[in-house]
Amino acid sequence: MGGAGGGDVDVCVVGAGPAGLTLAVGLRRLGLRVRIVDKAPSAGREARALVLWGRARAALDALGVGELLRCHGVEPDAVSIHARDRLLGELTTGWALSAHARPLTVAQHDIERLLREELARLGTRVEWNAEVTGVEVHEDRAEFTLRHGDGRVESAAAAWIVGCEGASSAVRDRLGIPFEGRRTSLQVVQGEARPARLFGERPARGHLLLAPHRSLLVLPRPGGGFRFFCFRDAPDPTPTTTATTATTATTATTAELRDLVADTLRLPGLRLDATEPLRLDRAPFGHRLAARLRHGRALLAGDAAHAWAPVGGHGVNVGILGAHNLAWKLAAVHREHAGEGLLDTYSDEQRRTAVRYVRAMRFDFMEPPLPPLAHRAFTAAVPGALARRGVRPRLDHRVGALSWHLAAPYHRTGPRAGDRMPDVRVVAGDPVAGRMHTLLAYERWTLVLHAARAEPAVVDALRQACARFATPVRILPVTPGDTFEAGRLGHPGDLCLVRPDGYVGLVAPLARPALLRAYLAALGPAGPGTSRHPDELYPPRVYRRGVP
Repeated sequence: MGGAGGGDVDVCVVGAGPAGLTLAVGLRRLGLRVRIVDKAPSAGREARALVLWGRARAALDALGVGELLRCHGVEPDAVSIHARDRLLGELTTGWALSAHARPLTVAQHDIERLLREELARLGTRVEWNAEVTGVEVHEDRAEFTLRHGDGRVESAAAAWIVGCEGASSAVRDRLGIPFEGRRTSLQVVQGEARPARLFGERPARGHLLLAPHRSLLVLPRPGGGFRFFCFRDAPDPTPTTTATTATTATTATTAELRDLVADTLRLPGLRLDATEPLRLDRAPFGHRLAARLRHGRALLAGDAAHAWAPVGGHGVNVGILGAHNLAWKLAAVHREHAGEGLLDTYSDEQRRTAVRYVRAMRFDFMEPPLPPLAHRAFTAAVPGALARRGVRPRLDHRVGALSWHLAAPYHRTGPRAGDRMPDVRVVAGDPVAGRMHTLLAYERWTLVLHAARAEPAVVDALRQACARFATPVRILPVTPGDTFEAGRLGHPGDLCLVRPDGYVGLVAPLARPALLRAYLAALGPAGPGTSRHPDELYPPRVYRRGVP
């Protein structure tokens, strides 16, 4: 197990998209030797993903690129909803109690570029024109074959290999892992343009325009102009000459995008000035999920593991979060700090998360195209629904997925195992108040407790409980900023063990450090592993345990 054998590198990452690059950066930050290859001749410039939600922003922040991304993006403060020429209302953002409460619109090619630059700073560069044509997994290594752009064939090995190369993953196919699901009738045509005098001058506002058989999402583009996402059935249920011709093409055209926008807005004379460089894309979609995300020393992440229609804009976000989850676990197992059962928890958690997103999309009536009768009923109900108290904050939390956890949380204050650690305002060893997430770190675990209960004897007992755990654990006594924040932090008599990726692994009474010791021992290479389903929680304030 661990670092013995495996060739010249510890991990070979296949695919240099957002998930693959996030994984590579995370592994390099944790000190592993990484090789990242991609069959494309160079970095892509297509119009792909655009939105980073709060959870993915926090993950990238932990890897050191969050501030750079913010400087290259726009934080929309509202999305106005229209039905043809009627304003139905607006959804406002920023309701969540988090430093990343608002989404960030930043082009996928910029996300990838900044991650590549960070990876280069860490000593690793992407190898382009390198296609994986074979994978063979052994007990102590993964062997693979690469075909390079000049025709040269290379046989190589690594301790681990991770397929992050998209829905047509060669790694997944070579391992014989089924990609279960089906193709949907939904098609998305998207592109970037500057419409003349259409949406006013407010740069941080998005727009959702609804019409029978199609919907049009318009989001502010960094640098000016907008990204247009047109959701429609495939083939087009209301064909025009331009659209019908275009549906047989592999890429969208400026004329097709203009006609779709003009038809949705009922503006036949609309002119769209395409951006430079020109970015257009068309894609049909399906809901697919790999039967398993681990096959010995081979794993899957990103679209190679799960893919679905971009309703809600969460595909790239879930891929980034999965890579963020996998990197610290893979590093711990490779260094023999944890048993291989830890990697099985990645597969379980990520598959469960993907299933939840696909199910949630069934209840998203905003973006998917509706037939005329359903469209009329829905648009008639929207103004009244948005006027109700509390609806906008709940929608903001739901769309942004900030209220989602690895385990379905109970309706109570304080975190449980499987929850994302709340971004509580605290004072921690300094009179200046800050946020909890700035005190966490990707390189270690964090043991959080109320400073009022951090007597020397208590801290010493906790330190002894953590002494034999190979990965560093920081004991962090904090003082909540106020009574409300104290409730979010949990019961004063509890400890809260936070994983490197910011999720809670254990909540247990301070008076029972043996529970902490047993939990950490189960993580170790000689332990039985912790493969418990995160929903299998013990009663509150007795012993609440989840996946590591």
